[in-house]
Amino acid sequence: MSAVLRQPGGRFRRMGLGDVHEVMDIERRAYPFPWTEGILRDCLRVGYDCWVFEREHIIEAYAVMSIAVGEAHLLNLCVRPESQGKGLGRRLLLFLMDVARRQDADSLFLEVRPSNEAALALYRGLGFNEIGERRNYYPAERGRENALVLARSLDNVRRPHGKRRI
Repeated sequence: MSAVLRQPGGRFRRMGLGDVHEVMDIERRAYPFPWTEGILRDCLRVGYDCWVFEREHIIEAYAVMSIAVGEAHLLNLCVRPESQGKGLGRRLLLFLMDVARRQDADSLFLEVRPSNEAALALYRGLGFNEIGERRNYYPAERGRENALVLARSLDNVRRPHGKRRI
């Protein structure tokens, strides 16, 4: 079983405890209300699918996803601020969709801020549809912000990496 998948210009690999410091640095710079180190460590501890995309030993993007009972839930997807707008988010999301499908998930769910127009464009461009709303889900400068709940079937996810196991 390989935990590293080489890609042109970088590689995907499973996140480890040794990555937490760098991931948290990116998290704090990318979000006004970042995850805590404890949340990230808990995700690793319980065995969620935690991945990084790195180039030349620098983490460019990372994601956390849970998979259970045929469903995947994207909990966090983040691209290093200075690397945003270069297609890394799309590349990582396509990779995660493939990972979820290979683990027998038939759908992928996520929450997104309605104010996060770049993320919404990414998700909608990859076939995600709005299925609901979670009221007061995210902290915001003035109170709370709702979350849009998006979902996508994974039945027709193309497998760019063939049928290799991760």
